[in-house]
Amino acid sequence: MTDTVAVTSRRREATRQKLLDAAAQVFAEVGLDAASVEAICERAGFTRGAFYSNFETKDDLFLELAGRVARERVAAVRERVAELDRAGGLDEAPSNAFGIVQQVLDISADDRLGVLLMSEIRIHALRSPQLAAAYLAQEDEMLEGVAHIIDDIGRAKTMRFRLPALAAARLMLTVWEGASVRSAMAGLDHAEMSLRTNEELARVAELIIEHPADPAR
Repeated sequence: MTDTVAVTSRRREATRQKLLDAAAQVFAEVGLDAASVEAICERAGFTRGAFYSNFETKDDLFLELAGRVARERVAAVRERVAELDRAGGLDEAPSNAFGIVQQVLDISADDRLGVLLMSEIRIHALRSPQLAAAYLAQEDEMLEGVAHIIDDIGRAKTMRFRLPALAAARLMLTVWEGASVRSAMAGLDHAEMSLRTNEELARVAELIIEHPADPAR
């Protein structure tokens, strides 16, 4: 019985993830209002019954998708920090803040589809108080996650920031979002988007990270 329940649970989760993946593409392409449940199901290869056995409404799916995007962003950055730390790549901090931030955020830049999806999420949240509250809660969770990463780097590498971790995280996320949107509007490909976004973030890092005193002084 336990094995049967486990198999059913895995299948349900796989179906849920396929629906979320399909919805991300459809929402980004046509927007939330124009995206029908039928279109999402067709993209995922499921029936309406599969949709409603996993989500009560399209908005429920939309909110979960927004949360997944935020969690994946934070997880990608945290894993990159861990990889660089294991390889000794953070030992240069804070003398090479520009390079460190570029390496940390290199894998986290959104492609055009991701930017369109996040823009659609924000626009719809502006029009719906319920979605807005949920979106802001998820944004705060992401903000705290990035601030925690900044704290971890600061403690492990004696890096000093000119701003509290939460304020530094908010500034960097704001710059990241703006740079991603401008890059998408300019029609840049993923590699160009990553380069431009990371360069802007690295410049911000140069401003908010205190450099070690020059020993010659």
